[in-house]
Amino acid sequence: MAHDHGHSHADDDPDHHDHGHAHGHHHHGPVDTGDWRYAIGLIVNLAFVGCEVGAGLWSGSTALLADAGHNLSDVLGLAMAGGAAWLARRAGGPQKTYGYGKATVLAALANALLLIFACGAIAVEAVQRLDNGAEVQSQIVMIVAGIGFVINLGTALLFMRDQHSDLNARGAYLHMMADAAVSIGVVLAGAAILFTGWSIIDPLVSLIIVAVILFGTWGLLKDSVNLALDAAPRGVDVEAVRAALLALPGVGAVHDLHVWGLSTTETALTAHLVHDRPDPEALLAEAHTLARSRFAIHHTTLQLEAGALPDCPDC
Repeated sequence: MAHDHGHSHADDDPDHHDHGHAHGHHHHGPVDTGDWRYAIGLIVNLAFVGCEVGAGLWSGSTALLADAGHNLSDVLGLAMAGGAAWLARRAGGPQKTYGYGKATVLAALANALLLIFACGAIAVEAVQRLDNGAEVQSQIVMIVAGIGFVINLGTALLFMRDQHSDLNARGAYLHMMADAAVSIGVVLAGAAILFTGWSIIDPLVSLIIVAVILFGTWGLLKDSVNLALDAAPRGVDVEAVRAALLALPGVGAVHDLHVWGLSTTETALTAHLVHDRPDPEALLAEAHTLARSRFAIHHTTLQLEAGALPDCPDC
């Protein structure tokens, strides 16, 4: 349930500068991040990791073993993302007044770092195989990697719809798409080796896939670091927010404006508005509506001031 509330008051002492301020909040309950998707992804991918390790040992394929290691990193990533989504649904307490929504930001950051680590491990394995090629059973490699591609692509599609609105879901989506790319790369490498006999194809394809994964991970890493530092979420233009608030009738100045992410899906705003409106409650409602409708900011705290305060004489 959503609600708005506000209050204002003025100093009754005639010897003091007359001023008033109002605070208002609007917030929704935690966004349903779809915990069931993480559970499905965990169960299916963990089972496949076990099968892939067995197939890799049986076929003598280091490519399958490396892919299994990458899959395991994705299982850990899904576990972190799912755990963060579960935490985000918990209510706050006396000390954690904003709840646990920030856990989704930390999980997205951890996912980005885990992806980079996995890429490093794959690159090291690929470089080693450039010098020490090994005979493998290409047919088994192709079949197992093909199954992995289907599983990882299917898991990624579970998160595709929310990847642009939830950074945590985006981390899970990128993780599984990266794994799908690795799997299809192993399939193609196995096919090429089968028909040409050139074992060097496998590590070369692996290095290309690593470059693609790193390119896609950079945006996730940058966005998650920014949110961890309480920067404005991607897509929210703070100066546009300031200009829109300043354009409200009767508003003469906007200061102490802050915009940050409460989680990977919720954005918060605080600001002081200097105004000369005789109806501060109406101004408060207009500002809330503006933040929600134009900038999708659902948690706002606004202080209304009839003039410059002693701690901000230039406001």
